[in-house]
Amino acid sequence: MTTKTEDFQAQFRGFYNTPHLFLSDVFGMHPFTKSLDCPFVLNIKIKPNTRLGLRVEQYVFEELKHFETIKLLAENIQIQETVNHTIGELDCLYLDDGQPTHLEIQFKYYLYDASLGNSEIDCLIGPMRKDSLLEKLNKLKTKQLPLLYADATQPLLERFQLKAEDFKQQLYFKAQIFIPFGETIEFNSLNNSCVYGFYFKYHQLDQFKDCKFYIPKKIDWLLDLDTNVNWSTYKQIQPQMTTYQAEAYSPLVWLKFKNGEMTKCFVVAW
Repeated sequence: MTTKTEDFQAQFRGFYNTPHLFLSDVFGMHPFTKSLDCPFVLNIKIKPNTRLGLRVEQYVFEELKHFETIKLLAENIQIQETVNHTIGELDCLYLDDGQPTHLEIQFKYYLYDASLGNSEIDCLIGPMRKDSLLEKLNKLKTKQLPLLYADATQPLLERFQLKAEDFKQQLYFKAQIFIPFGETIEFNSLNNSCVYGFYFKYHQLDQFKDCKFYIPKKIDWLLDLDTNVNWSTYKQIQPQMTTYQAEAYSPLVWLKFKNGEMTKCFVVAW
């Protein structure tokens, strides 16, 4: 589902429909909260092998262009101390009603694990447990946002006749959250609209043996739920799930229940 033009549009719609994770400041950082009056059609070509992070950045840049008040200055700017030494990248610089703005972009899938800490932020972890929301926020605060003020960044800003202190900084942070199967959670500091489904362990898989299954490729994790896919039965997906379990991989799966209800979920290997 990743080679046809209509599928690129479907991936973009899934991204666009995903809510922002933060509606107020987090760790002293300000969220991007502007929204367009209506969605738009993506009019750029993205190579099929473009990884998810870069794809999302292109989506955001195109979204920003549709705001009448925003003028893009630069995108994906590599900051180099020397010709052979890159110290980081600024995702996006733009003017919003003349106000210089530095935007850092994130799109994540997180699972809620209450055993990880005492706060909601502490408890969000990636499906493979390799990254966490807390780690990402700390990196944004201590490394990515401060890069604007690095000496090596100043020549870039001077080209726009701007200084680092002229800028405000914001996070464009969208996420889909999955909670433990059978639990209900109401978040206080996170956007509850980001809850997209649940997760469960491999040994619980037979509880869904009456469901139909669809296992999208990773780039299609962006897609909104759609009945028009090639659904498989529990028996049909077992060999693939057995392989994933042996590889300690945690896939995203779509479930369709007998009553027609559908949901996204993760099957976790931990």
